[in-house]
Amino acid sequence: MATILVVDDAAFMRMRMSKILTEAGYEVVQAENGLDAIAKYKESQPDAVLMDITMPEMDGLTALKEIRALYPAARIAMVTALGQQQIVLEAVKSGAKDFLVKPCEGDRVLAAVSKLCA
Repeated sequence: MATILVVDDAAFMRMRMSKILTEAGYEVVQAENGLDAIAKYKESQPDAVLMDITMPEMDGLTALKEIRALYPAARIAMVTALGQQQIVLEAVKSGAKDFLVKPCEGDRVLAAVSKLCA
C-alpha cells in the first residue's frame, strides 16, 4: 500500500489524519513543519503528501516549492483553513495537486489521497 506523508504542526490533526489513513491500509509518516517535511520526504519518498499551509519554522507553501524543486513528480495536497483562498491559488500554481479544507472529513481525506496516488 502507498506511503503518505502527513504534515501539520497540530499533533491532533496529524493523529486524526494518520488514523483515517492507517485504517484504510496506508502507511503514514508524520512531520510537524515544513523543514521536517522536506527531511521526511527525502528519507521516505512517500507516494503522496497532505500538508498544512500555516506552520512555524517553514510554512507549507515554502515546503511545497522546495519539495517540488527537488522532486518534480511529488504529489502534494494542501490542507487549509477557510479564508486562505489566495494561498491555495498560489499553492496550485506551485504544483499542489489538490487541497482540503479543515476540518477534513475522513472520506474527503481518502478521496484526496486516492486521487494523488492514481
